[in-house]
Amino acid sequence: MSIHPTALVDPAARLAADVSVGPYTVIGPQVKVGAGTSIGAHCVIEGHTTIGENNRIWQFCSLGAAPQDMKYAGEPTELVIGDRNTVREFCTFNCGTVQDGGVTRVGSDNWIMAYVHLAHDVQLGSRCILANNATLAGHVHVGDWVIVGGLTGVHQFVKIGSHAMAGFQTALSQDVPPFMMVDGNPAEVRGFNVEGLRRRGFGPERIAQVKQMHRLLYRKGLTLDDARGEIAALKGTVDQGDADVALMLDFLAASTRGIVR
Repeated sequence: MSIHPTALVDPAARLAADVSVGPYTVIGPQVKVGAGTSIGAHCVIEGHTTIGENNRIWQFCSLGAAPQDMKYAGEPTELVIGDRNTVREFCTFNCGTVQDGGVTRVGSDNWIMAYVHLAHDVQLGSRCILANNATLAGHVHVGDWVIVGGLTGVHQFVKIGSHAMAGFQTALSQDVPPFMMVDGNPAEVRGFNVEGLRRRGFGPERIAQVKQMHRLLYRKGLTLDDARGEIAALKGTVDQGDADVALMLDFLAASTRGIVR
């Protein structure tokens, strides 16, 4: 274990044998850090925070602080971070609240740039990219492979589906269905994330099916219920495509704020 002599690590904290901790960092008693993780200088990691393996946390981050929620009364809520995440400078991730699941959760293999804020009870998937100053309010849910552009603000309780992309300075107050590309203030759907799907190995037929789902939701003038019915009818028509249809239908069924239209 490589802990700088100026770092303050509580004796009750549980750090794997090869964790490194930079100068002037403070780590609290309920913190657990997995093997291979490095923590930069001047970080504060507190609360009931669990960090997985092989994460790289850069300097000046605040992880596990009390939520910015006036209802919070000191309950022992959590922050849980997966494996192999990059967390750049000045990021702030808060613990959850008992009004939700009590856990703010970050998946694995995420690339999180400087000044990103994850508020209480955020559920961030895996393999996401959050650009500088992306701000996720309380109770936001983000799927896997999502890209959130710089200076984007996401309203509380919004859901962003897997493989979606939000452009620079987007203001999101409604849910973003899987695969869609949005930007603007207010946000509008501009298309679907075809290049991202190609990079992830989606074949031409699967991409064509996603394109058809985009048309049904946004180009044919259908009601949402009618669009859902026609999307459901796509099942069984494309090899490996049923999972994409199910992803879309499950998301639409769970949407509580309405989707970006």
